[in-house]
Amino acid sequence: MRVGIEKLNLYGGRAYLGIADLAEARGGSLRELERRQMVPYESRAIVPPYEDPVTLAVNAAERLLTDEDREQIELVVVATESAVDFGKPISTWVQRHCRLPAHSRNFEVKHMCYGGTAALRVAASWVASNVRPGKKALVINSDLSRTRNHVQTEDDDLGELMAGGSAVAMLVSSEPQVLELELEKAGYWTNELSDALRPNSRTEIITGQTSFYSYLDALEETYEQYERLVGEVDFETYFKKNIYHAPFPGMTMIAHKTLLNRLGVVDKAAIEASYRARVAGSTHFARRIGSAYGASTFICLLGMLHSATDLDPGDRLSVFAYGSGCQAEFYSGLVGPAATAYVRSLDVDAHLDSRVRLTVEEYEQIEKACEANIDERTYEPLTQDVGDLYARRYEGNRLLVLESVRDYHRHYRWS
Repeated sequence: MRVGIEKLNLYGGRAYLGIADLAEARGGSLRELERRQMVPYESRAIVPPYEDPVTLAVNAAERLLTDEDREQIELVVVATESAVDFGKPISTWVQRHCRLPAHSRNFEVKHMCYGGTAALRVAASWVASNVRPGKKALVINSDLSRTRNHVQTEDDDLGELMAGGSAVAMLVSSEPQVLELELEKAGYWTNELSDALRPNSRTEIITGQTSFYSYLDALEETYEQYERLVGEVDFETYFKKNIYHAPFPGMTMIAHKTLLNRLGVVDKAAIEASYRARVAGSTHFARRIGSAYGASTFICLLGMLHSATDLDPGDRLSVFAYGSGCQAEFYSGLVGPAATAYVRSLDVDAHLDSRVRLTVEEYEQIEKACEANIDERTYEPLTQDVGDLYARRYEGNRLLVLESVRDYHRHYRWS
């Protein structure tokens, strides 16, 4: 049975902050930041007080689903490390607000940035089991960063730069028009460590160097297992393109270089040429989002399918996912028959272009408002608007927003 991604969609929010503006406000150099990031970095998404991981998830899924799709969905899995409740899963709100059948199974998964891949693999295996022939799964990765004052990193500039928020929704079925997963071809590796933590609802701790080297160790380990399972492959011919988890866009360059070095390619010019031909296109949207956590792998998939001019149905892509803590997976999939046409029809660039560009001062006001809401029993987020953002980008556009929190009960409505 063919199984994989039938549709997918990115919701990048309705506001953004220019990285050049942030660099100037912090007394730094955009050129220096780009040198450290290794690829041009344009902007990062900003999430106002009346959006949260629930609204991000629903708004990503709404554009994806038709009424026919809704009738066929019997599994909903939401991956997040930004849950709004320690018990009630985001997936329950998704089931309600996306108007999905009551006779379905829904749950939430957590494993830092690996969560989205875990959800996809579970959903694909369920579809492949064929216990419910013709039924489909909705998989969503929805996350946002903590406020700047509570993201602790070894480099404060990069910590703020790597913040953000977005969601990717995927319809998983036996009609993989976008990406057919090769379920039997997957190398995975796990190793307990604390390279990133969210020990409470306010704090996010990122141990950069530990996470950096763990990512690279995991890449080599998972690729080696992939080869043990599949048989030795010619990397250059077996895979047409390579997708990597991107905590920041430049990590894709480091990952690709590491893998090529392992395969004996050490010439700098050859590595740069390989990166441009096989990886660079995947950062097309990632450069405009900021940190997307587990969704970043799929944002890179979207970017590659949007920008590549030499992909044909059946071409094989490699995909590497990494989540702190840690868990990693190297797997492969075949480009679906409608992949490039479908992704381009989404016009994600127009979606991102339509966001409001905030000033650094407006961004800081939003962060202060969001920070004030953390763990509050009752609050009215719609009264905390900045720069008339709600009227400019939400009102009348049928986006789900957080209307109020009363005695910890969250109330949502359509804009």
